[in-house]
Amino acid sequence: MSKEITNLDPKKLWENFYKLTQIPRPSKKEGKIIQFMREFGENLGLETIVDEVGNVIIMKPATSGMENRKTVVLQGHLDMVPQKNSDKTFDFEIDPIEPFVEDGWVTADGTTLGADNGIGVAAAMSILESDDLQHGPIEALFTIDEETGMTGAFGLKADVLDGDILINMDSEDEGELYVGCAGGTNGNMKISFIEENVPDGHKAFKLELSGLKGGHSGIDIPLEKGNSNKLLNRYMWHAAKKHGLRIGEIDGGSLRNAIPRESFAIVTVPAAGEKEFLECVKEYDKIFKNEFLSIDPGIKLEAKPAEIPESVMDKVSQDKLLNAVYACPNGVVRMSTDMEGLVETSTNLAVIKTEGNEVKIQCLMRSSVDTAKEDLKNMFTSVFEPVGIDIVFEGEYPGWKPNMDSAILKTMQDVYNKKFGKIPEIKAIHAGLECGLLGGVYPNMDMISFGPTIRYPHSPDEKVNIETVSKFWEFLLETLKAIPVK
Repeated sequence: MSKEITNLDPKKLWENFYKLTQIPRPSKKEGKIIQFMREFGENLGLETIVDEVGNVIIMKPATSGMENRKTVVLQGHLDMVPQKNSDKTFDFEIDPIEPFVEDGWVTADGTTLGADNGIGVAAAMSILESDDLQHGPIEALFTIDEETGMTGAFGLKADVLDGDILINMDSEDEGELYVGCAGGTNGNMKISFIEENVPDGHKAFKLELSGLKGGHSGIDIPLEKGNSNKLLNRYMWHAAKKHGLRIGEIDGGSLRNAIPRESFAIVTVPAAGEKEFLECVKEYDKIFKNEFLSIDPGIKLEAKPAEIPESVMDKVSQDKLLNAVYACPNGVVRMSTDMEGLVETSTNLAVIKTEGNEVKIQCLMRSSVDTAKEDLKNMFTSVFEPVGIDIVFEGEYPGWKPNMDSAILKTMQDVYNKKFGKIPEIKAIHAGLECGLLGGVYPNMDMISFGPTIRYPHSPDEKVNIETVSKFWEFLLETLKAIPVK
């Protein structure tokens, strides 16, 4: 079934994308894809470099008559977000993605597809192996670990590239040109607790908050989708006060940059109050269904009988945790006043997990305004620090400030208008494109980002629109022809 995508047009691009789907490449586990890309470049007889952090750079000379054009860096990232449905048996470090065609889109069977950023990588591969396309000098930069730390972009040295223009192919709306993005930082919270015996007369249940769509914590954050960690905590906060709930274990979310879709907890309640506890679960299930009817209609809260846990969290620590997570900011914090419809500042309460006698919490905070990002960090500190929950910020990366006088922006606007009869929209994105970091290393490089239409990235519903991939490809080819002389 999955190989049917190789019959789509443009054929060469889809063939390369299919090859990528067959190579495991979750973030921080890119060894196989790095080796594949190294061999890909070397087999073409092109100069190929793997730098000290694992980025792959492949150089291709200009085609005949285009030698005097400015050098273009075609840039994409090799890693993909590993998300799957809970009922899907799949190992992202071993198993190939299973793509298929459905109603004009390519999607995957129960997992993320990897179109983010596999389509961009496949496009660059197709340019590199072509012998009938017109272009000036090309430097293809394939970075690693974009999704969980941007360590590839962080580690790129200033003496690797000679390009004048960087075309990032990691945007997700065809017909739009991106000239700016948000910066971000990671928040890591941790609370230690005393393991206590389960109170006498208690009965155990597994709470399951599931059925949410999730998605990209930057791009999808303005959709106000449900956050399973916040919602499960909301119920447990109530049940702890009304029904004597005690927490044995929590497991919610998996990645900072994905809105959590499922959260679970092993809890105990007095057996004498079992009926009231289960009625309360049903009540909150109805509340959540009503609140998220239009955006997350599949949401459900359930309580299933479970084995009594070995221990539960001490009551003082449990109260601190439930109160802090309840108060923790999540979602859109502020919209931009400069660009209509753009989120300026947001946060995603991404992961809550019990490990031994600790509960660890991970958040990703984004903002296109540095001072607003600092304010958000202060906000988190004021929630967690006073109750004794440790908080550390790390992995901060800069935003990408728009340059409305960009030469490549004007070139691509003209090319798109001539090719498709309209001027593309100019936008900034509330996500962490690598352009901000790469611009710090190469401050004189003119940068832009574009791509085909991708929906629900970072979730098992991820899909890419077939028609827009064709337009993206045609636009890229015409842009390379139009690159000005040095």
